[in-house]
Amino acid sequence: MTDESQVARSADDMVAEADTGARNPSIAWQAKLIIGTCIVWSLFQLYIASKLPGVIAQSTGMNIFANIVAQARFVHLAFAIMLATLAFPLTSSAPKDRIPAYDWALVILGVASCLYLVVFRFQIADRPGLWSTSDITMSAIGMCVLMISVYRSLGLPLVIIASSFVLFAFFGGYSEWARNITNYGGASLSKALGHYWMQTEGVFGVALGVSTTMIFLFVLFGALLDRAGGGNWFIKVAIALLGALRGGPAKASVLSSMMTGMISGSSIANTVTTGTFTIPLMKRIGFPAEKAGAVEVASSTNGQLTPPVMGAAAFLMVEYVNIPYIDVVKHAFLPAVISYIALLYIVHLESLKMGLEGLKKEGRKIGVIMIMILFLSGFIFLGICTFLMIGLRAILDPVMGDSIYAAVALVAVMYVFLVAVAARYPDLEMDDPNAPVPAAPRLTPTLLGGLYFALPIFILVWNLMVRTEHLERLSPALSAFWATIFMIVVALTHRPLKAFFRGEGHAAETVAGWGDFVQGLILGARNMIGIGVATGAAGIIVGTISLTGAHQVIGQVIETIAGGNLIILLLLVAVLSLILGMGLPTTANYIVVSSLMAPVIVSVGAQSGLIVPLIAVHMFVFYFGILADDTPPVGLAAYAAAAISRGDPIKTGIQGFGYDIRTALLPFLFIFNTDLLLIDVGFAKAILVFFIALIAMLIFAAATQGYFIAKSRKWESAALLFIAFMLFRPDFFLDQVSAKYTAAEGPAGISLMGEAPNDQLVRLTVAGPDFDTAIVRPTTITVPAINGDAMAALQAQGLTVMEEDGKLLLEEPFPGTPHFGTIGSEYDYYGDDPVVVTMVQVENERMPKELFFIPALLLLLGVVMIQRPRATQPAF
Repeated sequence: MTDESQVARSADDMVAEADTGARNPSIAWQAKLIIGTCIVWSLFQLYIASKLPGVIAQSTGMNIFANIVAQARFVHLAFAIMLATLAFPLTSSAPKDRIPAYDWALVILGVASCLYLVVFRFQIADRPGLWSTSDITMSAIGMCVLMISVYRSLGLPLVIIASSFVLFAFFGGYSEWARNITNYGGASLSKALGHYWMQTEGVFGVALGVSTTMIFLFVLFGALLDRAGGGNWFIKVAIALLGALRGGPAKASVLSSMMTGMISGSSIANTVTTGTFTIPLMKRIGFPAEKAGAVEVASSTNGQLTPPVMGAAAFLMVEYVNIPYIDVVKHAFLPAVISYIALLYIVHLESLKMGLEGLKKEGRKIGVIMIMILFLSGFIFLGICTFLMIGLRAILDPVMGDSIYAAVALVAVMYVFLVAVAARYPDLEMDDPNAPVPAAPRLTPTLLGGLYFALPIFILVWNLMVRTEHLERLSPALSAFWATIFMIVVALTHRPLKAFFRGEGHAAETVAGWGDFVQGLILGARNMIGIGVATGAAGIIVGTISLTGAHQVIGQVIETIAGGNLIILLLLVAVLSLILGMGLPTTANYIVVSSLMAPVIVSVGAQSGLIVPLIAVHMFVFYFGILADDTPPVGLAAYAAAAISRGDPIKTGIQGFGYDIRTALLPFLFIFNTDLLLIDVGFAKAILVFFIALIAMLIFAAATQGYFIAKSRKWESAALLFIAFMLFRPDFFLDQVSAKYTAAEGPAGISLMGEAPNDQLVRLTVAGPDFDTAIVRPTTITVPAINGDAMAALQAQGLTVMEEDGKLLLEEPFPGTPHFGTIGSEYDYYGDDPVVVTMVQVENERMPKELFFIPALLLLLGVVMIQRPRATQPAF
């Protein structure tokens, strides 16, 4: 066996151990059972996502076919537990070539405890809260087997965290301190286990529901696309586009990882998929092993930030933040694009510092300016195509109406045409990265040779984002379902169709296409094992919070340590996310930290006078959960990259985290500058925000790399950091020269509110005794002004204010009113200290904050002029 094949095998083994299961039974029927279970699970998920259950139930009169959709969470977890037990050895010394007897026992117990909820669902529904002995027994068995499944597929950290919350549920009532904060007196065995297992508040809660209805379909879609050759096409296009530039393979690694990350939920699998080819190429042109691995790690981990899929956490945000999926994509788009362009720039600076060149390429080379235009215009092109498609759809609406058949016919014609075009070019085979003289392929034949792979992604994005008169946007689940169905068609037909157009025999290609389809079903299910059990275990944590109010305890500890300082709190949450993320997958990390800390960040921000949108907090947690994948000493993506590069995994992780500093900066920025998340930002301003934020991030990257046009002096790096801050936070400097708000207290505050323009947000600072601690604390809310009538504006928000002794007393808001969740349930309105509106603030008319871009850009020009004489090589 060659050294290269050993390296590839080591990396693949790491992916198997971390993502898909390391057991490979030598006994034929056991291996077939694992494969068959994977196939059945994938087909089951497609079945429940389709309309077939309802159609079959209506035609046969058998309600079991319709009810299976309602019971899908239980079946989903049963598959996940079964495959986790069969595919992952319990310990490192457990047999990998066979399934031992104790695993068969665990399979039977785990599946039975899940299907118990399906078989006896009517009897369980008749005794809510009055759980029988068999209910409690099956719940205890299910919890234990689930924990074992989590341990064998994800390791010990999530088991420890989930177990800690279970212990708190049983024994938290014995702590006087915790009892005073949460008013929780403890739970009996029956109550706790029933809460966790017998209803949808614990294991089978929102997280597992999202895994069942959405995440699986997106993961299956990505697996089918990769097995059909889409992943290879992404890599080849990236190499063709960027490979001949300075440090080209590293830049291609960034671009291909971004494209692969759009449909991949695993940073480790992304690292191995693209890194197997790009890391050896980076080493051949002069990158050290650790830096080559670090580039791939930074690129692959950030792939989960890239819309439209964004791993699994994006779908959970839809449920937790309660906003449409299209809004999650909109908020995530700008930071992801800026982050990737900045990483391309970091790679370019590294290449400059090392004096590296790119790959050889036949024919005309594309200049760097053209590359930048193509890269930026790519997003503009997508927008233009979307508007053109909307226009085309509007023209066809009178003919097509609500019918889907014309749309299917149109897509089918486009697909056959693109396959016919691809048939004119050689198939996209993966080149040998260890070839003596690797060369970058030509762009045109590479792009056209697999352009039909973009159609399923286009269908996915179209269904998620485009709405017309007759057709509403589809849900994420339905969008993924139809994209997956089309991807299945592509996997089955693209090979025989190309053979047909080339006039070759297509029997062998048909068999190969069928093999791609089956392997995609298997890979999709195996990639879901860890996510399935992780969302079940994370449900234990969420269930404990709903049962006990544990987040208040943890939140108060973190808040006390932070001392009410939002910056310190954010740093603590970032560190917590990184630490937990070292042992948890991104999805579980996001669920845990967002459940515990999101309300605390919003609350502390409000106490500090900063209104932090909930989506910004969830994105903050999500970003740092992803960064944990390359954080030493545990970052598994760094170990996977080191297995390919033969570098030191710790040094690879440290270097990768160094490249990701720019990504770590973004969450802090969009907490304080929500323009980056395109919150309440129009199209024209969004363009300005994009370019200014991009320039600022590139400047920040140059400062952290110590190289701009030439090697930077320390004061030049400091100046670049200052410029980046001016561009990111112009409002900070504006606040120093002009007060942002006019403030008033008492009755004068009502008069001030009455002077505010219609619909302008007026800030109210409310102070009162905390419901749990009786400590008087402030918080800030916003109220839209209404035609100069302050009382009408307050009443429209469900707020009643009375003037007494020069104070504005606030009555308790009714449940269901806009601010009940922020000030209604948080304050004690019947204590000795009243709840009062202490201050009213109305924003002033000020100069545009964008004026501070001018001195920042002039200062940047000065740095350029100072460094230019010291430049020893062209900038590109």
